Amino acid sequence: MTYALQVKNELARLKQGRKCCQMAELTAFLRFSGSINISGKNISLNVITANPAVARRIFKLFKRLFGLNSELIVRRKSRLQKNNVYLIRIARTGRIFNVLGQLGLLKDGVLCRELPEAVHRKKCCRRAYLRGAFLAAGSISNPESSYHLEIYTDYQQHADDLAAVAATFGLQAKVKSRKNKYLVYIKDSEQIVEFLNISGAHSALLGFENIRILKDIRNHINRLVNFETANVGKTVKASVRQIQAIRRIEEQCGLDSLDPALRDIARLRLQNPEASLAELGEMLQPPLGKSGVNHRLRKIERISKGLAENNK
Repeated sequence: MTYALQVKNELARLKQGRKCCQMAELTAFLRFSGSINISGKNISLNVITANPAVARRIFKLFKRLFGLNSELIVRRKSRLQKNNVYLIRIARTGRIFNVLGQLGLLKDGVLCRELPEAVHRKKCCRRAYLRGAFLAAGSISNPESSYHLEIYTDYQQHADDLAAVAATFGLQAKVKSRKNKYLVYIKDSEQIVEFLNISGAHSALLGFENIRILKDIRNHINRLVNFETANVGKTVKASVRQIQAIRRIEEQCGLDSLDPALRDIARLRLQNPEASLAELGEMLQPPLGKSGVNHRLRKIERISKGLAENNK
């Protein structure tokens, strides 16, 4: 089972709440996955979903809110994709107008493009609307791979309205067009967590957070390992360069030609090629700081470089 399916199954099984919230959720279903089909004198209101739990929820909403026993038709998606598609249909014209009118989607016989004011009025209704929109046309990536939540629609007005509702909860959802459709999407992990919380997917939220924490820990460990590896590489390169300089001085002049302070650090470097500057400093008597060790070794390298130039 995909993570997106887990989220939808959890949301589809939530209690439907107060009547106003049920109305808001059904409004989202109709706007994002509903259609009106006209065939001659026959008119039908259809809502389509590929999730059986969501189909049952829509069926129950029509029954509880309007006393309608809508048709529930199961179809195969295609020959290649054997998933079932669930179509919830209301075929009585008078009932259709009544449903659309009570939901605020029909005024004076004309379908409204704007989101009904009743959805905006209460916070609980806005939550229900976001939940319904996601159940109708949403998807969410597995947090193991990426952070991405999106809801698609055929209409820019619906996308803009959804982003505006999300914004009332501090969610910065963005809208973009893709192949004649419009996507409302969120990519920030904390914002996705907040969306799951607002819509009521609390179990999915906990799973998301666990994965996100583990990913953050792994990333932190990887950064530390990379940092340490880079530091070791620098230490090794510097040590090789310093030892070469010391060997040149030893071969041409002898280490006794160096000042005592330089001679001591030179011998320690030869004896401890893998040691860091800080570790070399701790071996000296009295101990010397990292910058002091670095200063002495750089001085040795300059002496070696001068010897090399004189021998050209």
